[in-house]
Amino acid sequence: MVVSYRSAATIEDCLERLRACDGVGAIRVVDNQSDDGTLDIVQRQASLDPRLRFIANPDNPGFSVGCNQGAADLEPAADGDDWLAFVNPDCMVETDTLRRLHALGAGLGDCLLSADLVNEQGERDAAVRRRDPDFAAMLAGIARPWAAPKMAAAPDDALALQHVQATSGALMLMPRSLFARIGGFDEGYRLHAEDLDLCRRVREAGGAVAVANGVRVVHVRGVSSRSRPFFVEWNKHRGLWRYFRKFEAPRRGALVRAGVFAAIWLRFPIAALRAALR
Repeated sequence: MVVSYRSAATIEDCLERLRACDGVGAIRVVDNQSDDGTLDIVQRQASLDPRLRFIANPDNPGFSVGCNQGAADLEPAADGDDWLAFVNPDCMVETDTLRRLHALGAGLGDCLLSADLVNEQGERDAAVRRRDPDFAAMLAGIARPWAAPKMAAAPDDALALQHVQATSGALMLMPRSLFARIGGFDEGYRLHAEDLDLCRRVREAGGAVAVANGVRVVHVRGVSSRSRPFFVEWNKHRGLWRYFRKFEAPRRGALVRAGVFAAIWLRFPIAALRAALR
């Protein structure tokens, strides 16, 4: 399952790799109104492989909606061993990536797995191993809105599977039955924090969230985000506020809720400016 938006720079390589990947029964691409030639590339790839079909949305309803659309369009696996892989168009899987993840996940039962994502220089992506957002720390740091919240957990390469609270939505593998049971992605998130939400609901449903430390995948980060830094940062902060309202706010008082709101939105203009300068 691939959701694309202005992904022409990477999606051909991504889809060619997925088509060559072991154990892939079907590929769905949901394009959210790309205007850079992405859909032409997807159409060409679809003409070469009957497993690949695409949905061309007339607008951009967001990542979560696209993931749910693609998952709903996939027929159940004939052998009943039905797993869904969500792969960003800038993730470059190897031939054995999904097979190795599946082999590790089969022993866990209900689980959500990711791989050790690295950039083109081999540097690890801190978003792969994360803790839940620490809103108490965010509130304590309200006087320092320029300080980014610390969510990353350190890699532990002694473990083949490292259990974490949350992982990156850039690459996720999970049983279809678990995805259906928790209701898929929350479509109230347009961009960012939907992966934190999904991981939390997997854990609340009794499933495991883990990273396969020995399965490495190159992630060319932020290709479609570079042209719209303010939009991306706005939705990051909006997503974090939605996450707080959904999971934390019901057990917090009015003053704490107001403080967290202020902590999130005071940081937005600084984060947006930094993103624009990058």
